[in-house]
Amino acid sequence: MGSNTDALNHKVVSKEAMGTRLRAIRKQKGFTLKQLSAASGVALSTLSKAELGQTALSYEKFVAISLALDVDMSVLLQTGADHAPNRLNGQVLKASSLEQDEYLTDTYRHQFLFSETSGKVMTPIMATIFSRDLEEFTEYIKHPGQEFTYVLSGAIRIVFETGEAISLKRNEAAYFDSSVGHVYLSTSKAPARVLAVCTDMPNPPFKNHTST
Repeated sequence: MGSNTDALNHKVVSKEAMGTRLRAIRKQKGFTLKQLSAASGVALSTLSKAELGQTALSYEKFVAISLALDVDMSVLLQTGADHAPNRLNGQVLKASSLEQDEYLTDTYRHQFLFSETSGKVMTPIMATIFSRDLEEFTEYIKHPGQEFTYVLSGAIRIVFETGEAISLKRNEAAYFDSSVGHVYLSTSKAPARVLAVCTDMPNPPFKNHTST
């Protein structure tokens, strides 16, 4: 992935800092790497590399690990081991994308809004899409729940494991079942920027309401 394409100077949460945080939480919860791999479905080698700061975790793996550890994903995004995340507790919170830390993978640059807040039922993310070809991914990304995406600048193509794809340009949006494997590809000259909101909870069962 290329370097930062804008003039903003955000603090980057490094792979090393994330790995240190993950290892501390895993040990606090009493998991071995092997046990966490079995509980989360994330490969043992991936977990090991993540803790050593040798690889960045995808959003899908963040969700799987946080569910297995029974912690809010915001806890994994905190670099200070002794800093407890805030809870919503009836408050109205405000955030600026200009002040959010960044987390980088090979294909996306993420800013997790309100990452310091636990107990959320939605995860809002500002993301810059660098990927342009399916071959840049080793697998489709999938996680429980539903996903909303709104294109802020540029254009994207969301490709699903079913073979379906949808193209979006600026000011267009999509809403889909995020348990279906998917990847984002930038189709504009410059990397696209999107706002994505994920629920990260299993989809509720369909209820057939009948009149009596």
